Amino acid sequence: MPATVFTDHTPESAPAASRPAMAAVTAKQGYLPTGVALLSSSPELLNGFLKMSALFESTTLDQLSREVVIMTMATRNGCHVCVAMHTAKLTALDADGALIAALRGEIPLPLPDERLEAVRRFTVAAIKSNGAVDDDTLQSFLAHGYSSRNALEVVLGIGTYTMSTLANRMTAAPIDPQLARFA
Repeated sequence: MPATVFTDHTPESAPAASRPAMAAVTAKQGYLPTGVALLSSSPELLNGFLKMSALFESTTLDQLSREVVIMTMATRNGCHVCVAMHTAKLTALDADGALIAALRGEIPLPLPDERLEAVRRFTVAAIKSNGAVDDDTLQSFLAHGYSSRNALEVVLGIGTYTMSTLANRMTAAPIDPQLARFA
């Protein structure tokens, strides 16, 4: 489907049900990301993603582990917008440059990030196996201090960022100037 069929909405042109979400994102980010403007054509998708994203942020997974799940999904699905956005977030968290480079390159994370590498491997395994992760992979994940609850929270992250990455790709969402240095 050509990206030209998707409208880059303003708060005035967007469906009424998208406007509160657009306003909230604008208030939080300081600008309206083009990806949000494009997704606003479907209030259900926009609101669903934002709700799921908030739920994922509230999980018991620590913030760096959540970012590893997100970046794993973003690189796997080739979402340049999510890669830039979450590179910016990792940078703001003072994540090591080697960690960011490995996530962006879809390669094993450098030592001493064994725990984060365990969540990356678990995420990849859950995707490749459609959730039927083998016992060795699950036990390795658990051995690095994660819980069965965390395993299910990874599934929430995979679902949330599958929605986001596919929608951003479908709409051909560009990287906003505010994120260009993280592209």
